[in-house]
Amino acid sequence: MGRIHVLSENVANKIAAGEVVERPASVVKELLENALDAGARRIRVNIEAGGKKLIQITDDGCGMVRDDAMLAFERHATSKIRNADDLLTIATLGFRGEALPSIASVSRLRLETRAPEDAAGTVVEIAGGKILTIEEAGLPLGTCITVRDLFYNIPARRKFLKAESTELSHIASLVTHYALAHPEMHWELHSATNAMLVAPPVADHSLRIYQVFGKETLDQLIPLSALLPLERIGLPQPPPWKRKQVEDEPQEEPVKGEIKLHGFVSRPEIQKLNRGSIFIFVNGRLIRDRLVQHALTEAYRNIIPPTVYPVVLLFLEMPAAEVDVNVHPSKTEVRFRQSSVLHDFIRDSVRAKLMRERPVPSFMTEMHASPKASASLTPGSLPGDGDEMQITEADANFALRALELPAFTAPLQFEGSGFEIHANAAMPVARFGPQTFGGPAVVPAPVAGGGCSPEIADEDAPVSLESLASLKPVGQIRESFILAINPEGLWIIDQHVAHERILFEKISKQRLAESPERQQLLMPMIVELTPGQMAVFAEISEELNRNGFEVEPFGSRTIAVKTTAAGIVASDVEHLLHEILEQFEREEQSLNLDRIRTNIAASIACHAAIKVNMPLEQNKMEWLLRELAKTDCPMSCPHGRPVVLRYSVKDIQKAFKRI
Repeated sequence: MGRIHVLSENVANKIAAGEVVERPASVVKELLENALDAGARRIRVNIEAGGKKLIQITDDGCGMVRDDAMLAFERHATSKIRNADDLLTIATLGFRGEALPSIASVSRLRLETRAPEDAAGTVVEIAGGKILTIEEAGLPLGTCITVRDLFYNIPARRKFLKAESTELSHIASLVTHYALAHPEMHWELHSATNAMLVAPPVADHSLRIYQVFGKETLDQLIPLSALLPLERIGLPQPPPWKRKQVEDEPQEEPVKGEIKLHGFVSRPEIQKLNRGSIFIFVNGRLIRDRLVQHALTEAYRNIIPPTVYPVVLLFLEMPAAEVDVNVHPSKTEVRFRQSSVLHDFIRDSVRAKLMRERPVPSFMTEMHASPKASASLTPGSLPGDGDEMQITEADANFALRALELPAFTAPLQFEGSGFEIHANAAMPVARFGPQTFGGPAVVPAPVAGGGCSPEIADEDAPVSLESLASLKPVGQIRESFILAINPEGLWIIDQHVAHERILFEKISKQRLAESPERQQLLMPMIVELTPGQMAVFAEISEELNRNGFEVEPFGSRTIAVKTTAAGIVASDVEHLLHEILEQFEREEQSLNLDRIRTNIAASIACHAAIKVNMPLEQNKMEWLLRELAKTDCPMSCPHGRPVVLRYSVKDIQKAFKRI
């Protein structure tokens, strides 16, 4: 007997489910796209336990008659395509006929639907791919699909689902962005008894952004629209030597079309740490595409740092023959027939818009020209990853400035709870003299060719904390980096990340001792969150409280902040909270306490630390180096960036050709 056999329908459906249904958000995506294809104008999504327990999607679309409702759960049963040629011009979001049978094979599913031509609706109940009941019922027009106990019959798959807050965050992000793509529709997202999103229909996309994210977010985005005529659409003609045409036969005229591009791109000062805020829609379909992302990266090249990403909501409309969506069962990956043309079109359109709205020279001048850092993070900084040095052309060659000391400098108290620096009160000071340079003992020794070569003791010895404790600051480079010396050589210290490391360890110790430093706000601050951020907030609110924040819900998508961690200025509170929540919003791994605690402490330390472009007095620099030497890990900041760089005496001698 042969070893090859045909799999049973039940096993085949579960294999297909593994390709289509990755997580609860995958179920929501497939059902939302079916509702959109059905012409729905209102869609309501109900979620329980992050979608593991319940997913219910109700729409007012065209519905299905009884025969269609039964046939819809057969594999590859679809009303969208009829033959292979239709695959070249797919104009609907769904077309494979795999979603419903795949979902029904790994859950307990109930379908309630009624078409306009039927007096009564149809109810179908399925568990694990087996039809349990089919009956008539009085139902409104449209369709309601209820999915319960996802992966109940595949425990291994259920075990790999993430925390409820993580799964809910993925669903909230998906629904939010489909709501942005279809402003003409009414959208609702409910989790248990909480209304996470209620978005009535509006006139255009900008009003939808204002409705969902608020005026501040809308003000940070630049509207974009462009049009590209195409010389041809669809598959290209074969080369002349392969065409079976008579020479005198007239050539067929290529069909022309156009690509429309519209949406929103962020201003250069808005920067994200990952691509999670780039959303691309092609003919109404939410996709992930490297080609488009690369075009956006090229558009922002030299405008924002290469390690950060913009916020983009981009809609592409093109002839269906120009895009192949039959690439992956989840239908999130596509291929473009004229990929290079599309890439250059997106890159040039976005970059031209950025240039018109805010030319690169003025942006760089504005970001870098400020001689002193404000109380909050400087624009253009990397949220949660330290500040970059701000440079001007006029300051191309740094110099250590020796200024006369004032007659009297009041002693500053750095010991104790906080370290607060006001830029307008600080003065850059650099002292020079024999007593400052405690250099190594140098013993001249004759070498071939003349000159002298100092003998350095223990030059290759590892750097220790005692080395940092012996540092003597001599000045600042561009009021951002502290220049210090000791017998081991020349040291450069990033003042922002050095203070960030000091504060991070202090905050972590206070958190473990349950004694965080707090500061009361004069009036509670109301902060608006996205549905995804609200889901994360419910998970980490207790940890925020243990780090000095007193925050409580103030509506379906708003929170009220009453107290904050010490050292955070009021103008920076909202940005800090958004930054903390965004770190976990698209986190694939389950949120654990150590990770939450570490990330929150790192974000607080970053926002409370002294900034770049801030002049420091001599005693402040000495205090900073002294405290840095006391930390457990003085060589890197909480985000992994280096705090100090050492140029040993041997390195200096080699550079001067002394050895």
